[in-house]
Amino acid sequence: MRIKKIFFFVFLFLLIFTSCNSGKKKGKSVKKENPVLSSNASIKNQSYKELIHSIVTIESYDGKRFLNKETAFYIDSNLVVCRMTPFLNATEAKITPWDNTKSYNVTKFVAVDRTNNLIILKTQNICRTPLKLVPQKIPNGKKITYPSKPQNKTILLHNGKNIDYITIEGSHNYTVTNIFYTPSFGSPAFLSPSQCIGLGYSRIVDFDKENLVTPSFYILNLLKNKKTAKPLKQLISTENKEISRANSKIKGLLIKTDMGNIKIKLFNSTPSYRDNFISLTREGYYNNLLIHRVMAGFGIQSGAADTRYAGKDDIVGWKGPGYTLPAHIVPGLFHMRGMIGSPRMPDKKNSKFRSDGSQFYIVTGRPYSDSELNDLEKEKHIHFTSKQRQIYKTTGGAPYLDGTYTIFGKVISGMDVADKISEVDVDKNYRPLKNIHIKKISVIK
Repeated sequence: MRIKKIFFFVFLFLLIFTSCNSGKKKGKSVKKENPVLSSNASIKNQSYKELIHSIVTIESYDGKRFLNKETAFYIDSNLVVCRMTPFLNATEAKITPWDNTKSYNVTKFVAVDRTNNLIILKTQNICRTPLKLVPQKIPNGKKITYPSKPQNKTILLHNGKNIDYITIEGSHNYTVTNIFYTPSFGSPAFLSPSQCIGLGYSRIVDFDKENLVTPSFYILNLLKNKKTAKPLKQLISTENKEISRANSKIKGLLIKTDMGNIKIKLFNSTPSYRDNFISLTREGYYNNLLIHRVMAGFGIQSGAADTRYAGKDDIVGWKGPGYTLPAHIVPGLFHMRGMIGSPRMPDKKNSKFRSDGSQFYIVTGRPYSDSELNDLEKEKHIHFTSKQRQIYKTTGGAPYLDGTYTIFGKVISGMDVADKISEVDVDKNYRPLKNIHIKKISVIK
């Protein structure tokens, strides 16, 4: 018996020592996490053990095809929060509580935050006690703990600390010394068993792995704004005949900005773009985003997810909703003033010319002369009709974009607001020196 005890303590020492010295980054003197095995004798660890009831393993599927496996946790009796990206191509999911072996189907979501990569899913036939979320920002230096799924009734607690509060691609995160491995992405992180500070994960930032926690107050805000449950497939697709038919009858949308309102109409000839824009609008995706790109003689651009919490010097305009759309060039639609189009990545990185899933531009372009239009025809191998020439020479537009970018709407009132925005001072990246927000986009029925 004595030999067995000695062996156990030696094994425990080696396990903790190995964990403490793994994953060390070059060029950084940051002390990594200190995992601790829980036992029934520890009141503290016993408290964490009781939280296992509210944590689940979640698997996403496209039909029968397995996609991803991560962690999620309850924030209401029948709602769990996790990262959004594993569900962008999913039609359903399965959750398995950490204190159970039975799996339960999940097919619907009630809220999504594409900026912070969060989704709230509605569970079926199972309810659990939600974790208590901290409603405010926590100070640096606090001890942070997250649990791993129990093995043989034993919990491994991963201890670390909060280093800083930073912005990455427009989203705010705590950086921590805890180490999040792929299966633990989505794990709740705690100050104490009764204080969940957010959702943990890791990612590569500037060629280095960072361990991050999405703050719990963003989860609380998302929960506060939850909507009627929708099928998971509607995260990237609105191919619903009933919804599409209703969207075709919508009179327009109102874009409220810091500098005035712009009313737009979406074309039924590009139904996937129309339905996608309306879906994101109803989701609240565009609310509080910046008009982040302004080019005199061309137009104004918005819809990038990384602009919602962007700092003054942040490089923005690279983050979409998590998906792209296939190009849809409609003959007869051209880039006259007031047209609304969808930007895309450069050809070298985008051989199929797919459009960004959320960004849009409004053309405020200048008039062009016949000679300029002739040069563009030779350079772009396109042909301008007499009608197009007349409009480009008088009203103006952006003829160099014709045939290569999808047009899906037009401004029906408020071009004076768009023109006013197009004249503001900008930096070298064409971002306005003074922030201009889209306060809200709403559907006009």
